[in-house]
Amino acid sequence: MATCFEKIKTKARQLEGETFTLYLAYRHPATPWYAKIFAAVVVGYAFSPIDLIPDFIPVLGYLDDLLLVPLGIKLALKMIPEEVLSEARQQAAQEFEGEKPKRWIVGAIIILIWIAFAALVITWTVGWVRNLRSGQL
Repeated sequence: MATCFEKIKTKARQLEGETFTLYLAYRHPATPWYAKIFAAVVVGYAFSPIDLIPDFIPVLGYLDDLLLVPLGIKLALKMIPEEVLSEARQQAAQEFEGEKPKRWIVGAIIILIWIAFAALVITWTVGWVRNLRSGQL
């Protein structure tokens, strides 16, 4: 049982490292625009505290964490030139040598994006309910 747990921890660290590599590659000027957009979405989703499928839903709740995030990372890494990836991996390895890098700005931006999205959904819902009540729908 301990070896299985260790394998999972190792895979999780690798996934975390690849996510950080993707973040660094996203910022590289040689990364194509379409790869930057896809990488930004994948990294934002991976680091976001809000999931597409909430974790409290049995089995399905962890499906996105176990399938969607690794698949997204793999696809995004395939879009990025090898030279950019090797640079990003070296930089990620240097930053991960000691303590985990703390990216408070990135976290704050992700939270602000989710707040803006929630505000849009709430605004749309309130407008829809008002129209429904007034008989305009």
